[in-house]
Amino acid sequence: MKIAIIGYSGSGKSTLAKRLAKELGIEPLYLDRVHFLPGWVERDHESAREIVRKEMLKPDWVIDGNYTHMHREERLREADEIIFLNYPRISCLLRALKRYRDFRGDSRDSIANGCIERMNWEFAWWVLCKGRTKARKCAFRDIVRRYPHKTAVIKNDHELEHYLQTRLQNTKAN
Repeated sequence: MKIAIIGYSGSGKSTLAKRLAKELGIEPLYLDRVHFLPGWVERDHESAREIVRKEMLKPDWVIDGNYTHMHREERLREADEIIFLNYPRISCLLRALKRYRDFRGDSRDSIANGCIERMNWEFAWWVLCKGRTKARKCAFRDIVRRYPHKTAVIKNDHELEHYLQTRLQNTKAN
């Protein structure tokens, strides 16, 4: 099973990736962890692309993230499932604030060691506005339009739990 998880910052992509990867008995690949080196230093694009390319050679993978330069088109094309977490802005901000509270002064497992969890006005603005540009929204809509047969659009926790329960039931039936 190959699963690509996309969505807005703070929507819960990494949490979902961890949960689904555990069900599959594999390690998830967090693109934030690939993109950033310790201290929030950006990795060069070619090295990042190579890490993702190697992951995509595996028979099963769960990859969380939106980065276009990290084989996004190939990830989407090869994925058996695409999950688009399309949560409202305020929900994403509240999740980001909770994440900051939970990991303050530490690094979470979905980011490189040495990337200390942070929350500032710039990031809050990214979650609320800058990360939701018209172009970004159009790109997500285009993904849903191109891959309707394998894309789940999830807008809240209730829909996510329903999706996961349905998925679990389908897995048991097969």
